[in-house]
Amino acid sequence: MEHSTDELDGLVRKRIRALRVAQGWSLEELAGRANLSQSSLSRIENGQRRLALDQLVTLARALDTTLDQLVETASDDVIISPMTDGAHGLMRWPVKSDPGMTVVRQRMTEPPPDNPARMRAHPGHEWLVVLSGTAVLMLGHRRFRVETNQAAEFPTMLPHAIGAEGGLCEILGIFDRDARRGHLRDTRRTANDCAPDLPHTT
Repeated sequence: MEHSTDELDGLVRKRIRALRVAQGWSLEELAGRANLSQSSLSRIENGQRRLALDQLVTLARALDTTLDQLVETASDDVIISPMTDGAHGLMRWPVKSDPGMTVVRQRMTEPPPDNPARMRAHPGHEWLVVLSGTAVLMLGHRRFRVETNQAAEFPTMLPHAIGAEGGLCEILGIFDRDARRGHLRDTRRTANDCAPDLPHTT
């Protein structure tokens, strides 16, 4: 997927704000961690100040991510159709990278929030497979319907949320290590404001 400079610039600014909000930090708190003035950070988020590479590196470090993840762009290939091996009775969903994964199964009945301010953003990559019903995946202002036996793959640096459409939906959520850490850090989660809750360890 080709992104113009302006599109990437806007995406990075939205991502900085989404990561800050996901951490529960005010402009003042993130500015202090990044050694910036609050007004400078506000202008960066609002598109009133040019994005400088040294500031992006500092902001990425303050937000507990990397520069590569901060400027990562999304692929058009969000929806994944299953590959069926009829001879062996197998159904597979290919993924584009090695997830080092945690897999969680969840039942949902509520739709996702449509307000990006209530969505999450954090380093990592996630996959979901719809076992029954229809899921709705929100990526920023984009809305995807994921039907039974379909899967979706997306970078979690995009503000995102998952919910059900039209009643009960059952999914498998698959997290790489960074995404799993992002969910475990978020103690302010709501029922459907992202992928499934992670199992607790004892």
